Amino acid sequence: MTTVAELLVAALADHGVTQVWGVVGDALNPVTDAIRREERLEWMGVRHEEAGAFAAGAQAQLTGRLGVCMGTVGPGAIHLLNGLYDAKKSHAPVLAICGQVPREEIGTDFFQEVDNDVLFADVAVFSATVSSPEQLPALIEQAGNAALQQRGVAVLTLPGDVGELEVPKHTPVPRFVTDQPPAAPAESSIAEAAAAVNAASAVTLLVGHGAGAARSQVLDLAERLSAPMVVTLKGKEAFDGADPYEVGQSGLLGNRASAVAFEGCDLLLMIGTDFPYKAFYPDGKVVVQIDADGSHIGRRHPVDHAVVGDARLALDALLPLLEAKADRSLLDKARSSYDGWRERQSHLADPDYESKPRGLLRRTVENPDGRVRPEVLAAALDRHAAADAVFTSDTGMATTWLARFVRMTDGRQLLGSYNLGSMANAMPQALGAQALDRSRQVVAFCGDGGISMLLGDLITAATHDLPVKLVVFDNGSLGMVRLEMEQVGLPAYGTALENPDFARVAEAIGLRGIRVDDPHAVDDAVREALAHDGPVLLDVLTNPSEIAVPPKPTIEQGWGFAIAKTKEFLESAD
Repeated sequence: MTTVAELLVAALADHGVTQVWGVVGDALNPVTDAIRREERLEWMGVRHEEAGAFAAGAQAQLTGRLGVCMGTVGPGAIHLLNGLYDAKKSHAPVLAICGQVPREEIGTDFFQEVDNDVLFADVAVFSATVSSPEQLPALIEQAGNAALQQRGVAVLTLPGDVGELEVPKHTPVPRFVTDQPPAAPAESSIAEAAAAVNAASAVTLLVGHGAGAARSQVLDLAERLSAPMVVTLKGKEAFDGADPYEVGQSGLLGNRASAVAFEGCDLLLMIGTDFPYKAFYPDGKVVVQIDADGSHIGRRHPVDHAVVGDARLALDALLPLLEAKADRSLLDKARSSYDGWRERQSHLADPDYESKPRGLLRRTVENPDGRVRPEVLAAALDRHAAADAVFTSDTGMATTWLARFVRMTDGRQLLGSYNLGSMANAMPQALGAQALDRSRQVVAFCGDGGISMLLGDLITAATHDLPVKLVVFDNGSLGMVRLEMEQVGLPAYGTALENPDFARVAEAIGLRGIRVDDPHAVDDAVREALAHDGPVLLDVLTNPSEIAVPPKPTIEQGWGFAIAKTKEFLESAD
């Protein structure tokens, strides 16, 4: 005979799930025991359920299959929430298996009882409680199919007395529907978009993650239209190095070239992007948006012509209707700005920068302690990381340095909390990525605030022998929050962090720990860390006052920095 827990575990293994992440506990003991007996599955015990949810979400994004995490009754389920919200906003198919008090105690305010249906109402596309074996396999299939087809979170709750119950004889193992055929756009919308593009004198492309499968079509489009291409952070995987059209990112991560490209066009063509920062969109332009999800059309910026459908199918239909544009003046201007910006950035990545004339003044003003510039570290990681490495990055300044210095070419992949914007995501997402393939290099760009928030799950890397490379940009500060305060004229307050020696902490846990405070030692330390065959934490003391100038800095921001720095100086002198 087969139990509820065994049927669930068999369905996950048949689907191709290889790991289940969580913390063991009472109501879910039958499930963890079934995992123990299933050769195709590995139990990944974490120290905090949030880390397990982040890891499962990372696996879902990398594979397209279900990522699976577990949290037992009450607090265990609650701890999953932040990682599950990240999965929701990243459109990752994740199944959360949650415990519940025994059926007879539900609704009695029993010890640890939480109403899971209410708890997960906002985060889940599907949520149900299994109250009898006869509900299977239907509920398992509904949960898995909802997560896969709607690219979101499904929650399946098992009361403590249900997992061990036997299902009726000959109950089939649940199966999930994985097919998602791409949707073709309407011919009329393609015709209207083509007419608008043909009428424009200069076009700029804004390209995101949703256009990744249409890389060749996007490049053909840029060539035909002589169009500069602004790439979102999540679009880096597919379009980094798309010379001679790419001009980098917009937003706080970006550079002046994106503003040049936006301001100089009269038509903005958005492809597969839900870029959220409204302040960086250009005004007074005709806008065409191509997106597979019609609910995304126009929610960030007014759109004149909507094309709802798969990016590749849409561009295959659009390209034959477009007239070539020979005028390359906007493209050349944006590319010149981009090339100049990259050259200036390369100076900051030079360990000897501050000993040269161009760096002496800047050191005096913003780096008097001579700490490692984060640009030096990020550039070294780009040089030495594997061609197919998976990168993760914490929300904040660590993402800025990755966006500006790491090129996602030749099969590299990128994960981060780029829609939710959570702290502490880089390390657990790296654990999830590494567990999929222990031979593939996984590099996490960790902020010191992020790594310390879920520090206990360094133990998970050691326990499960996951050879992740955790690089800590240790600036003793919540850097992005500090930047946000200073740009509006507030002195940095509450952002300073009193950190331990993270390398020594890592060594105590069982990782290789390396600590660097000399810019000239960074290159060798990075090579050593990446060459180590086990988990490594590289702790680099970086400059807390490094400024990432946005693409279009305003006078107000400049005054804000000046006022904030004056206040900070006066307070430090008290």
